[in-house]
Amino acid sequence: MIKALIANKTPQEVLKFASRRLKASREELLDALQGELTESHRFVLNELMQHIEEIEQRIARFDQRLLAGLESEHNWLVLLQTLPGVDLIGAAMLLVEIGNDMDAFGSADRLCSWVGICPGNNESAGKHKSGRTRKGNAYVRRLLCEFAHAASRTTSAFKAKFSSLIVRRGYKRAIVALGHKILRTIFFMFKRREHYRDSATDYGNFRFSVMLHVGSKR
Repeated sequence: MIKALIANKTPQEVLKFASRRLKASREELLDALQGELTESHRFVLNELMQHIEEIEQRIARFDQRLLAGLESEHNWLVLLQTLPGVDLIGAAMLLVEIGNDMDAFGSADRLCSWVGICPGNNESAGKHKSGRTRKGNAYVRRLLCEFAHAASRTTSAFKAKFSSLIVRRGYKRAIVALGHKILRTIFFMFKRREHYRDSATDYGNFRFSVMLHVGSKR
């Protein structure tokens, strides 16, 4: 849509490029597109678009470098991607941080403690007290929260878990709790060298399409 504006297209022509994921209605978008766009405006927009595309290209090069360095970890990347909410780059970034040897942590609880994603669960006299996550690897926590956001929108047991948590804990705490569950799941997947098995969806068949996808990236 921005490129169409830069090319001096009409609002109706620009609207053709609107994503279906946009929350605004077509009428609202069309109304927002009304107004004068000068040559100076288009110049600035064009410069900004070029800057964004340069950054995207640089990110793509970093991603390629990351995957090239993890070529020997292909099977672990495949394993991680059988988990709902985890994509190739996310799997690669997590693997770099925690490795694949879970004996280094000893237990799922210790891994969660190292990451700092062990939300408190204090309750006294029927009153639930708020718990805070501990200090740990903030980078991994962010990754896990991203996985949790994605998993909460999939057809999986994680979505059902999230739906039950959000009622009692609210959105943010539900995401953290789901991230905690995902990390524990990853620990046992790595420990047993087994792909993810879901009670709601058969992700076993999905595993093979993931292998093909990862293989195409190598």
